[in-house]
Amino acid sequence: MSRLFDAYMVVDWSAAAKPTLGANSIWIGLRARDARLKFQFTSVNPKTRLEARTLIKELLKKLIARGDKVLVGFDFAFGYPRGTAAAAGLAKNGQPAWRGMYQHLAIKVKEKSDNSNARFAIAAGLNYAISKGPHPFWGTTKRDQVSTLAMKKGDFSARGSLPEHRLSEAWIRSQFKASPKSVWQLLGAGAVGSQSLLGIPTVFEIRENIEGARIWPFETGFQTLMPSDLENVSCVLAEVYPSTVSTVPEPGEILDQAQVRTLSKHLESLDSAGKLADAFGPPDTLSEAEIDEITCEEGWILAK
Repeated sequence: MSRLFDAYMVVDWSAAAKPTLGANSIWIGLRARDARLKFQFTSVNPKTRLEARTLIKELLKKLIARGDKVLVGFDFAFGYPRGTAAAAGLAKNGQPAWRGMYQHLAIKVKEKSDNSNARFAIAAGLNYAISKGPHPFWGTTKRDQVSTLAMKKGDFSARGSLPEHRLSEAWIRSQFKASPKSVWQLLGAGAVGSQSLLGIPTVFEIRENIEGARIWPFETGFQTLMPSDLENVSCVLAEVYPSTVSTVPEPGEILDQAQVRTLSKHLESLDSAGKLADAFGPPDTLSEAEIDEITCEEGWILAK
């Protein structure tokens, strides 16, 4: 089968509250063809989310203008456990649950040039809408702790609680030597909750402003992709998890930079070998009901 994509971008996101470079900041890695049609890797390290958002859109426009179809992977959760949008009152007007959450976060998240953010207040507001208390989002500083957001995890086994994990996280744990955190955890080693709250609005803006952009699996379908499925698609935005591939930094590289380099090369290699297409489809262990939940709200992690 012919290659699905012509360029592969991987974005390591950050929830930093001030402009940051180097470790634990935003890294954008791009594997694309040069003038001699050979794949080359380049990376950039924008200091703020606003700068990164602008840069990603500019890179995509240039790649698409030259005829490239682009796969863009972001290293944060693209969705929330099944039932979240309904519990938060965001499943309205018959629109998909994922879109209700995306629109809500796009309104609430106001990116600024100083990289400050209100992630804890946004999470506290969602907790109030869902449970009227400090659940399900958790993990905050003592200063930002309020009646609807606590430092410690709540009881996910309680009756009526939303699930602690998505189906994709259970699958990743079973298939790879990786332990993804719950999207509800905002603070702590390996936590991804804050990155998701602040990253989803960037994914949504790209979707809304780049012609032909589609979010997987919400808009492409949770299925093996064929070139014909991408006929009118310029770029596919997907959730990735760098820990699914082994990363060894080169001399002078920090881990984040090495991860976007390694994963972009891995995705290109899979595509070159005709093995990437199947990664866009569901494993045979999922039921039809679970596939519906993934496609409508939870999302999935692109990994093979």
